Parts: sequence; C-alpha cells; structure tokens
Amino acid sequence: DVSFQEMTRLQNEVAEIMARDPQVTGVVSVLGIGPLNATSNVARLTVVLKSRDERNEDAATIAARLRAAAAQTPGANIFVEPVQDIQISTRASRSQYQYTLTGVNASELTDWASRLAARMRRDDVMRNIAAETFDGGLRVFVNVDREKAGRLGISMQQIDDTLNSAFGQRQISTIYAQSNQYRVILEAAPQFQNDPGSLGKLFLNGTGGAQTPLETVSRISRTTAPLAVVHQDQFPAATISFDLAPHSSLGDAVEEVTRAQQDIGMPGSITGSFSADAAEFQRSLATQPWLILAAIVTIYLVLGVLYESFAHPFTILTTLPSAGVGALLALMYFGHDLSIVALIGIVLLMGIVKKNAIMMIDFALEAERRDGLSPQESIVRACRLRFRPIMMTTLAALFGALPLALASGTGSELRTPLGVTIIGGLLLSQLLTLYTTPVIYLQVERLREKLGWAPRRWLTGAEAPHAGPAQ
Repeated sequence: DVSFQEMTRLQNEVAEIMARDPQVTGVVSVLGIGPLNATSNVARLTVVLKSRDERNEDAATIAARLRAAAAQTPGANIFVEPVQDIQISTRASRSQYQYTLTGVNASELTDWASRLAARMRRDDVMRNIAAETFDGGLRVFVNVDREKAGRLGISMQQIDDTLNSAFGQRQISTIYAQSNQYRVILEAAPQFQNDPGSLGKLFLNGTGGAQTPLETVSRISRTTAPLAVVHQDQFPAATISFDLAPHSSLGDAVEEVTRAQQDIGMPGSITGSFSADAAEFQRSLATQPWLILAAIVTIYLVLGVLYESFAHPFTILTTLPSAGVGALLALMYFGHDLSIVALIGIVLLMGIVKKNAIMMIDFALEAERRDGLSPQESIVRACRLRFRPIMMTTLAALFGALPLALASGTGSELRTPLGVTIIGGLLLSQLLTLYTTPVIYLQVERLREKLGWAPRRWLTGAEAPHAGPAQ
C-alpha cells in the first residue's frame, strides 16, 4: 500500500547506503511496473562490485553486509542475493529459490499461501521468506448507477474519459514551435492526485452542458485488491521465494517445505511445486542414483571383458566406496553442498581411483597365469612392484586438482567443489585401498577355488610335460 513518491524516497535512501560500501563501484535502481518489477511497491537495485581480483571478500559476504546496512531503513524490506551468471528462472523474485502454489479458488489460494509463508518463517533452514503475490493493495471502486447517469445524459464513455483525463496523464495536443515541439498533457492538479476523495469532486458534462459531480451518479468505496494476478498452467498461482540459511542445504529446505504443508493441513485442492533452481535440483537428485549405478555397471562390464572374469571386476569396484566417502567428508569439512559440480567430481573419481586396483590386479593375474605363482605370491609381488606407479599417478591427479580447490579468482565458487571432491576422495582411497585391495583379492581367489573356478595358468616350456614315444 506504499505510494510511488514514498517508494522513490526509500529507493534513493537504500541506494545511497549501498553505494557507500567500499567494495561497491556503482548502483543502478529501477522503480515501477515492468519486466523486472511485477508490482509498483518493489524497487530493484543492481549493485556492481569491484573485480574479484581487487577484493578479498566473496559476493555472499558482501551481500550479507549490504543487507544488514540497508535493513536499518524504516519502512523497507531488503532482499539481497548474488546474481547468477546462468539464470534458470524466468520469473522475477526477491529470493533465490521459489515454491509455487496453484489452485482453482484465488481467494483460498492466497489465504493458504499466507499461512504457508508464515509457517516457513519459523524454520531455521530458510530465511528471507517473501510472498511474491500481494493482496493488500489499496483500491478505489467506482460503482456507477447507470440508470441515474442515463437520465442525466451521462454515458459510461464520458466517465471513463473524465477519469483518464484527471489521473491518466492524457496527451490532448501538441504545440509546434520553431525549433521544438511541446506535448500538452491534461491531468488533475498534484494536490488532488494524492487523495482518493478527489474522485467525488470530478464533474461530468450532462444534458445541456450541466455539470454533474461524479459522486452524484456513482458510489465510491475503498477496498483492497491484489497488486498482481499470477497464473500457472491457466490456474491462479501464488509464489513463495526463500533463501537458505548458513550451513543449510537445498535438500533440507525441500523437506522443511513438505513438513510445513503437513503441519498447516493444506487441502488437496491446492498443489505446490518447486520452480527454477529448486525444481532443477529435484530433477537432478532423482537421477543421481541411476547415474552412479550406470557408471558402476559400465565399469564392471569393461573390466569383465578385459580380465575374462566375473570375480575380479568386483575386487576393483570395492575401491569406489572409500573414494565416495572421502569426497563427502571433504565437502562437509569445507562447507560445500553436494552440487552438480561435486557430483561430476565423484564420477571422475570412479575413473581415477579404480586405477590403483587395476594396476595391482592386472599385474597379479599376469603373474598368476604366466609364471604359475600362487595368489598370495602374485599379489605380494604386485604390491611391491606397482607401489611406485600407483603413488606417482595418485599424486599427479592430486596436485592437478589443487588449483581447482585453492582458486580464488572469478568463477572459483563453481570450480572449488570439484577440486575438493577429487582431493578428498583420492586421499582417503589411497590410504585404504593399498591395504584392502590385496585382502579382497585373496578372499576372492579362495572363494573361486572353493567353487571350482580355479584360475587358468599358462606354464612355461620347462614346466610343460613331455609327450611319450609314438606307439
């Protein structure tokens, strides 16, 4: 219910506060209804920061400081979020993540959206809860008595034209000078535009040129109305946007929103769904187990064909859990989420970590088949002779990932989880697989002997039996 003049004052005050920050180089503000602002009570400010190389703070830290400084402005609610280079959402919102409710009854939908937003504000996982649909806008309703207006010779078109001329800033003429043109705008005096009571003082031309006040042929009432009516799939919609609290994940927020709907008893006639980043997160989360399973099955099939065995590919795959655990522990220790980039790092780890076991198992099988060594002798020789190559390849991959994990330039926030995932998985798997892989290899070999699947050995010429004389 704020006026445009008051919104302009608040906008300028907040812009001055943010421009005084030492890490800010400029502020651009937009006020009024348009592609960026769906309603007139919202002002959007774009804060330009210094180059990443010229500051020692990330955008999230600066955003928190700007929010705290601007929050001292009375009458304004401040929402600050870093701008993403790649935007998934096409709907403007005040916070990063969006949850949209849809229903058939618009008034019922607005009521339950307000209840859900109030319930979400009590959670510690989310913050900056904002209802994108405002239903408290002031409205003046002019109910025209058409019969009385007709008896006085006043048409609805005259009423529309009078209201448009007074409050719509209608262009009525153009004055042509020698070097310029001047457009003549018809409107009511400024002192009459700020008071809705001025509507009753408008006069209409009746029969014979008689001047009739508007309030004579109409009833003027003040009510409230939504500032914007939003639809999704042709149904009324209400969007609630939110940000994540520090050390909270989007998965936790999704669970909290579901729990909040159950707590308030939302009816089945109203359905909710995440959009933009949150919806993409849900879709990627649903496919993550299948992606990892497909990678494991592919590795098993390739190794089975390579070694002509169904058993020892399993031995190599036993190195993967330690790498995954190491990657997750590293992400938790450094405070990173299990994002899409981190998942890519885990998939990369599957190809990097299993090479330790491949180098040992391949050498042991070769010694067992061609030299006729026992499983224990072959794996001991493999561990002794392949230790140096294993360490060299692991250290090469680890040092190659260090620039990703320690980067601090522009775009480092996207690359850091990838480096942390690779380094954490390599460290833990290297410490464990050097000891666990030989043990699992021996256990698999013993199980094969019990089942009668003894390995096939190629004996040397000295060990091959000589054929007897021809009979």
